[in-house]
Amino acid sequence: MEGSPTEFGSPYRLLSGAVVPRPIAWVSSRGEPADNLAPYSFFTVASIDPPILVFAPVGHGDSLKDTPRNAIEHGEFVVNIVTEDLVEAMNQTAATVPADVDEFDHVGIEKAESTVVNAPRVADAHVSFECTLYDSMEVGSSTLILAEVVHAHVADDVLTDGKLDTKKLDAVGRLAGSEYAKLTDRFELVRPS
Repeated sequence: MEGSPTEFGSPYRLLSGAVVPRPIAWVSSRGEPADNLAPYSFFTVASIDPPILVFAPVGHGDSLKDTPRNAIEHGEFVVNIVTEDLVEAMNQTAATVPADVDEFDHVGIEKAESTVVNAPRVADAHVSFECTLYDSMEVGSSTLILAEVVHAHVADDVLTDGKLDTKKLDAVGRLAGSEYAKLTDRFELVRPS
């Protein structure tokens, strides 16, 4: 079968089912009147120099949810990486709650203050990136948030010789629908010269 993305049910289902696994940005931000925490699986690295991450929430303008609105208005937020030990809590923060509900408290997640930015981070996250807003742009029905990493927190238990060890970081990836993937079946390929 071939055709336009709409011929496969929906472009969302086609793209989110084929572009897998996707990392999850668990974004924490400070808002008025409450702190916010929400997961985004349309997320990746956009640049190394400067270090830029990108996530793409659905909505723009008045339809933006709390996280992207806070990121744009305040210019500071934290991208926490979701691991196996945090995946259930992350899923709970996907619920829609009123803007005056602190999602850390609502789900029972311990927050920690950041070092450089004025936004909380997930205390138990093995990797957290403190970010400032590099840019944002509307793309179709979504808003791209480009985040410049200004400070990183990496737990000692996922380091080997001072470097992040992907074999120790049990990151979780998003598939489609209600499916997620663990990074348990790994293999290596030597890149040709």
